[in-house]
Amino acid sequence: MRKALVVLLVLVVGGLIAADRIGVRVAQDEIAKQVAAQEGLAKKPDVTIHGFPFLTQAVGGEYDHIEVVIGEYTEQNVTLSGVRVDMRGVRAPLSEIANGNTANVTARTATASAVIPYSAIEAEAPKEVEGLAPKGENLEVDLAGAVMGFQLSGKAVVSLEATDKGIAVSPVSVAPDGGPQIPLALVKRQLTWVVPVTDLPVGSRISRIEPTADGLRVAATAQNVQLSDLQSVR
Repeated sequence: MRKALVVLLVLVVGGLIAADRIGVRVAQDEIAKQVAAQEGLAKKPDVTIHGFPFLTQAVGGEYDHIEVVIGEYTEQNVTLSGVRVDMRGVRAPLSEIANGNTANVTARTATASAVIPYSAIEAEAPKEVEGLAPKGENLEVDLAGAVMGFQLSGKAVVSLEATDKGIAVSPVSVAPDGGPQIPLALVKRQLTWVVPVTDLPVGSRISRIEPTADGLRVAATAQNVQLSDLQSVR
């Protein structure tokens, strides 16, 4: 009798786990469909609903953590990669999700992150910039050409700042490869540029910039976000 009860208990628990996993896959797929439709995406994003069990979250309509991986995103003709939105404190009534309605799905916080490839940074740079690489929280660029009539070759360290017009790139030091030392003010006047990426899909301005081996990792966080408010991806 005891063995039979143990077997029955195992079967019940196994069935509940199976139902839980099926339910989370269905919900993830539905959210992915709705995001793809709202944003005009060529393919569905990858959606992950964290936490176990899923069914208790679904019944309550509240989820601790949902990730949406979009992939590529274009802002002002600059294509970003690795775009993801990390949502915390998500309120998603089960009845509305089941009916394919995500208009009232909200998140307490939503953080979007992406990588701007260095090729996009160079594309906006003055012609005197011939290459760049990460250097701590800044970038180091190779220089060649003339600045205000002075021939220039060597390297410069440039800072990165999120502004209303995009990511401003501006020299903070110059190390000429021989030749005269050109005043930093003159270098700044000619070799400051802006990468026109201001917003990420959560509709919030970029607030964090981190140079990495693959490009600039940028992030933005918004409060009390509706899933339907995610900006269109083009």
